[in-house]
Amino acid sequence: MLSLYDVPAPAKLNLFLHITGRRADGYHLLESVFMLIDWHDVLHFERTASHQISREDLSGMALPEDDLITRAARALQQATGCTQGAHIGIHKNLPAQAGMGGGSSDAATTLLALNRLWGLGLSRQELQKIGLTLGADVPFFLCGHTAWVSGIGEIITPLAGAQALPEQQFIVVKPEQGLETGKIFSSDLLKRDSKPATIAVFAARHFGFGRNDLQPVAEGLQPEMKKVRNWLESFKLHATMTGSGSAVFAPLTQAIDLNSAPSTWQIKVCKNLAIHPLHGWVSDKKL
Repeated sequence: MLSLYDVPAPAKLNLFLHITGRRADGYHLLESVFMLIDWHDVLHFERTASHQISREDLSGMALPEDDLITRAARALQQATGCTQGAHIGIHKNLPAQAGMGGGSSDAATTLLALNRLWGLGLSRQELQKIGLTLGADVPFFLCGHTAWVSGIGEIITPLAGAQALPEQQFIVVKPEQGLETGKIFSSDLLKRDSKPATIAVFAARHFGFGRNDLQPVAEGLQPEMKKVRNWLESFKLHATMTGSGSAVFAPLTQAIDLNSAPSTWQIKVCKNLAIHPLHGWVSDKKL
């Protein structure tokens, strides 16, 4: 196999996000449900004989010198001793600083694709172990299902089978400005004492459960987010920030006038995914 083209890296939404505590090392303890949606970046992978990893934004934009895509590829080389290389192209559709996990999803897709392209044969659990060194959200995208996430983001319980979510359309709105996650988590105003919940309690309400504890701080830092929420709520929709923002989403339960939104907002109507489109590219085997 010499190449893999049109490989998707889907975004996620946090249906809720509760901060239940803070560890002595400063990491926050959380509970959340991460849900995959059909809005994604698209990557292309070409195997090369050299050990080098190169990549380009196919939209012509400049990429950081050491982005998560490159770091994921090099981490996979280091973990396996692989001497092959790759040239990676990306069509970046997902907005940055949105709380949708775009960079982490790109890293997960890179691990899945290069594991296949290089013929490494690593299991899902082995890839997740590598993914965790890149970022707390990467193992979720390798999991392949909507999941209950806890701890500092490393404890992942897939919600599949009887616990799977029903299919639902969502509207996602990203205001022009993004948000830096660090500013939110370092704020003295952040609520850090939410009571622990359970999957059973969440399952009884699904899309109407809980809140995002980061949202009040985020809206203080980025007032445009509150305008987005007010716009969605004017249509009687239940609007919530995803992750650390600045994207806001709502289950789309009725038709709304998208043209009434400011032209600077990025708006996408999408639906949830029952399973990651690359789930079958790797097997589940114990380490």
